[in-house]
Parts: sequence; C-alpha cells; structure tokens
Amino acid sequence: MQHNSITFRKTGYFSPLICDYLDENPQLAPFYNRFPELENFKSQIEEKGASFSDDSRAVLVSALKAQYRSVEASHETLQNIEALKFSNAFTVTTGHQLNLFTGPLYFLYKIVSAINLSNELKKAYPEFNFVPVYWMATEDHDFEEINYFNFKGKKIHWNKNASGAVGELSTEGLEAVFNLFSQDLGSSKNAENLKHLFSEAYLKHNNLTDATRFLANALFKDYGLVIVDGNDAALKKEFVPFMEAELLKQTSFKQVSQTNEQINQLPENYKIQVNPREINLFYLDQNLRERIVFEDGTYKVLNTDLSWSKSEMLKHLNEVPERFSPNVIMRPLYQEVILPNLCYIGGGGELAYWFQLKQFFEHEKVPFPILLLRNSVLIQSENQAQKLQKLNISSEDIFLKRDSFINKKVREISNIDIDFSNQKEHLKQQFEALYQLAKETDKSFLGAVSAQETKQLKGLEHLEKRLLKAQKRKLSDEVARMTGLQNELFPNQSLQERNTNFSEFYLEYGEDLIVSLVKSLEPLKNEFSILTL
Repeated sequence: MQHNSITFRKTGYFSPLICDYLDENPQLAPFYNRFPELENFKSQIEEKGASFSDDSRAVLVSALKAQYRSVEASHETLQNIEALKFSNAFTVTTGHQLNLFTGPLYFLYKIVSAINLSNELKKAYPEFNFVPVYWMATEDHDFEEINYFNFKGKKIHWNKNASGAVGELSTEGLEAVFNLFSQDLGSSKNAENLKHLFSEAYLKHNNLTDATRFLANALFKDYGLVIVDGNDAALKKEFVPFMEAELLKQTSFKQVSQTNEQINQLPENYKIQVNPREINLFYLDQNLRERIVFEDGTYKVLNTDLSWSKSEMLKHLNEVPERFSPNVIMRPLYQEVILPNLCYIGGGGELAYWFQLKQFFEHEKVPFPILLLRNSVLIQSENQAQKLQKLNISSEDIFLKRDSFINKKVREISNIDIDFSNQKEHLKQQFEALYQLAKETDKSFLGAVSAQETKQLKGLEHLEKRLLKAQKRKLSDEVARMTGLQNELFPNQSLQERNTNFSEFYLEYGEDLIVSLVKSLEPLKNEFSILTL
C-alpha cells in the first residue's frame, strides 16, 4: 500500500472558503473557535468539560443504552458508551444521511476520520477518553438524496413513495433492490459478504434507522464507534429550553443573519451556505416533517391544519419534545447540547454552514466545537498506479478538469512546441514600440494600434488552438489511454469519493479496505490522500 497526498487547494475541487480555512486565513478567524491542531484540543477539553454536566452525561448514556438494546455491539463500543458517564470522556463526532448502503465512499472517510482523531487524541492526552461518534441524520426528509447508490457505473435505485423523516421509513421494497444488486455482485467470498451485509441490514430490520445502525455497526464496531440517533424523546427533552427560545425569540434567525452579513462583507466574496428561517424547527409526526411558522399570533405547521396558541405550543413542546425537529441551523446546536463533543468532522459544504453558527452558539452559551475537514481519498489499484507512472501523469495532473488535462498532456507529449507564449510575448514587445511611435506622432492612432494588436494576438491563439486540435487527432491513442484512466479514477468527471459506493472496492479488497483506511488516514494532516491498494 502506497500513500501520497496533494493539498486540497491543488485538487481544484474545494471552495475558496475551505482552502482559506485550511491556510488559516485571518479573515475567517471570527467564524470558528480553535483551529484543528493537536495542541488546541487541551483548551477545548477544558471549555467543554466545564459546561457539560454529569446529569447530561447520565441522560446520554441511558438513551444510548436504549438505542443499542437490540444491537450486537462490540466490547469496544459498549466500553465507550460506559465511559461517557465520566467527566474525562469526550466525543469526536461526524454525521451523515441514511444513504442506501452508505451511499458514496466518503461515508467511510468521515467515520474513519472520527476514529483516527479519537486515537490521536488518546495518545496526546492519555488521562482522557475519546469516543468516535456517528450521528445518524434520521430526521432528514430528503428521500431523493438517499434512495440510491452507484455500483460500477450503474445506479442501484430504491423506488418508493416517501414522506416524513427518513429514519422512520419502512424497509419494505428493498428485497427487489437486493435481488438486483446481488446479480451484479457475482459469487466471490467478498461478494457473499456484501450480500450478507445488505440482507442483514435492510431485509431484517423494519425501518431505515435500524438498518443503517446495523450496517454502520457491522462495518466499524471493532473500532468502538458509537452511533447516535438524535430522534429520541429523552435527548430532545434536554434541548427543550433552546427550542423554547427559538419559538419565542427567533434567536437563531437573528444571530445567524448578523453573521451572514459579516461574511458577505468579507473581500473574498464567500458563498453563504444556508439562510435561516424565522423559526428553524420542523414538526414531526407519522409521515410528516413540516416547518413550524408563527403567523397572526398562532403557531402553525405548514401544509397541515395543526395550530396552537403560544401557551398551547409551549405545553405541547414540554409534553412531547420528540415531535420537534431541528433544521440545518439548529441541529448543530442540538448535537453540542447533548454530547460532550470536542470536534465536528464534515465535508466542505457542512463546514461552510458551521462557520455561520459561532455567534449563535456564543449567544446560547454553548461551546463551539473545533471544525475539521474530513479525510478525502482517491483509491487506485497497483495496475492504475503503474499506468499513471508509465504515462507520466502526476498526482496534480490527474485532478485537472478534462479539457485542461488533455491540453496539458498533449503539449507535453507532442514532438512540436504547441505553446505560442513566446510568440505572443514577442508580438507584445513589437507593439510596445508601435504604441510609443503613435504617442510621439499622432495619438489618434493609438486605437488603431490596439485593435491591430488584439487582432494579431487572437490570430496566434486561433493558430495555437488549431495546432493543438491537430495534435490531439495525431495523438488520439495516447489521449484515449489517458482519458480512459482519468475516467476510471474520476467517474462522471467528479471525485471518486462523491460518486462510487464502498461495495465496489470491498468486492476487490474485502475487510482489508477499512483496515487500510484506518491505518493510512491522518485526520489532522489536512491533505487529500491518494492510496494505492
């Protein structure tokens, strides 16, 4: 196994906001608490430890034990749950949707990042315990985002009419998906393991929450992963004071809107990821997850006949807090209220909206976690690595967008010089003399000189493009080999981790896949990994 890396900025796939964060651009300092470096966790431990009570720990452990009642948990996981009773235990959390059969590969990378950071922290701070947590997004209602996965260029799709929180969805209908998937897997040992995983998860559990918990536990229980379902009455009860404030004062709307204004004023022109609602809570019921709004002195649930007065709403909240569901703005606060958490690990889009929340957290007097960009990985086989080397394709080359990649490689392998940069520079120098001559004789000729310069430069660019096109035809075999290899590593001209399902690699490497990831990935390195397996 070989492990190389490239900076996130050089990949060209990450936003200026994320790249600037990793470079510790001082403009972003007001929007996060502490940068993810090992020495900064000492202060984070002290801050979180002082704010998280023993009572909250007792509620959390009791809820987790109830959630794990029918789960075949490992000794390591059960030990981690027990450890959370004590004030020297903290969590490292990542979260993800309940994608069918984990969805894209980065599901694995998120969890491995949490596992490996927990291990790093234990070595640095041995007097404390650190628990890797996967937060299941059971309350999401975007079924269309999670009802498929990609396997060898084919979309394995779960056709179902769905409404309400996805965690409560029945797994009925997944037997047809299993039969279709099984046909594509073959009959190798690893294929049989994948079939067993799928059938045990989805055909022997009644809802998507239980199925996903089983699957994540099966893949990562040896590493002590603790899986949390936030859609829990006991845990929601802990969050009631914050939901009351949201209903009565629209706190998050005010605080996040102010932060958004500050971000918009930055010279870098970063994109705002999410915009807050006046009330950032949904109402949950069977097959229902709809926004709560306040209109004409009454609380209402959109697209329903449900409504309450202020006193009725607060009474209802305290009686059945599980009916109330935080949205993307409130969910991070909920997570940090119920977990003794130090660090949140997410993708670029997730961290972008976390940057909008620090002022809100400060207002609510809840410690803001350290934010860490999850590990990103490109997996290549030995054969692919050898082909890249033979074709003289560097790590930076392979990440180039298609046209740039082809143009660069054709220029490199061509036996003639296709780069007209020298000619263009020589032409510009000649026109400098003409500009000077026009200034000394008749300034009215400056426009004509400029027009002629533009015309001739465009002519050179046109010739350069024609020559490049001709060389592409001449070198079509080499171009086909290079682009074919890039297609294998970047399906649909996108990052492998955002497209391909883990099963494609499990079929090849079996249990060694996750073992290799845990062995190789360094969460605090902040670079994009290229693994040759």
